[in-house]
Amino acid sequence: MMTTEKKIAVQDTYGERFRHCWGCGANNEVGLHLKTYPNEEGDKCIATITPEDIYTGGVPNNLFGGMIAVLFDCHGTASAAWFAHKNKGLDLTEDTVIGRFITARLEVDFRKPLPINEEITITSSVEEIGERKVIVNMEMEAAGVVRAQARIIAVGVKDDM
Repeated sequence: MMTTEKKIAVQDTYGERFRHCWGCGANNEVGLHLKTYPNEEGDKCIATITPEDIYTGGVPNNLFGGMIAVLFDCHGTASAAWFAHKNKGLDLTEDTVIGRFITARLEVDFRKPLPINEEITITSSVEEIGERKVIVNMEMEAAGVVRAQARIIAVGVKDDM
């Protein structure tokens, strides 16, 4: 589905006004810069991150729950943007300016602790695509074990928002 050999992150195709998110914005100097990539088939999106010690929760050496929600939020809205884009029959290229989505609802199920300083993978798939709304299901895993799951309802924003 992707027309270029170079992997392109969904967040890198956001319009200039929409690149300042602390979690995933390319223009936020102190942000996390989470990157979401569609897989080759285009039916899933994947992000990876290795959280540092400063993101520890109440249990030492484990990621705090708010950060888990942030990662699901940023990956989920980027995934929604990709799934809506793909649903229109469009590819992701270096010239793409993708539609921006924001969170209307985020449900997180915390299953097991997520370790600090270990790679975490977040995988998403689309549940439903509407005119302005996209529902995305996600899993977060570390060391091959699903640690958290989420469902996001994301809504496309207007350019003048």
